[in-house]
Amino acid sequence: SDLRKQEERGELLQPLIFVLLVLCSVLLYFKVSLMDPGFVKPEEEEGEGEGQGALIPQTPGHIKLRRCGYCLVKQPMRARHCQLCQHCVRRYDHHCPWLVNCVGERNHPLFIAYLSVQLVVLLWGGHVAWSGLYFEQSWEWLQHNIFLLVSFFLIFIFSIVVLLLLVSHLYLISCNTTTWEFMSSHRISYLRHSQLENPFDQGIILNLWRFFC
Repeated sequence: SDLRKQEERGELLQPLIFVLLVLCSVLLYFKVSLMDPGFVKPEEEEGEGEGQGALIPQTPGHIKLRRCGYCLVKQPMRARHCQLCQHCVRRYDHHCPWLVNCVGERNHPLFIAYLSVQLVVLLWGGHVAWSGLYFEQSWEWLQHNIFLLVSFFLIFIFSIVVLLLLVSHLYLISCNTTTWEFMSSHRISYLRHSQLENPFDQGIILNLWRFFC
């Protein structure tokens, strides 16, 4: 049969891989959006301050861990309260409206994996949409190909957005900083009073290793 011949030629492998990537993207989305991003629990306060100073030895010793004015837990270093989630989040990066969840210490690596898989799916889908187009200057051609044109345009826009997000996050990870710290360093006490511009930076290789591994 034709299906058997396509299988022997390997023509069914690419659609199968594409479907698996889409499925992986959907599973990663739900995993990142539903998991605990690193909420600070009240019962974790005991001994929370131990070892915090070792993270940034150049920071003045008078900077103390402060108690959150909203949920009243003692905030660890690099944590921030999210008013949308109503929790303090460890190594807070940002609150993602598309995920309806914070990106923090626990789900940030999976968020990067999700963006990477999503970018591959979008680029692959854009290639498929583009390959299905054959250009003619006629109204009839436009009527028959309007769906492909709109699909390609939307895929192109989303690909640019995802690519910029992925590149910016990889850059911040390589510097061992977060979106919140990068945008608000002038308002964060442990960065404002530090003798170093970024006291968490330990070099690109070690930063990436500690984040992903």
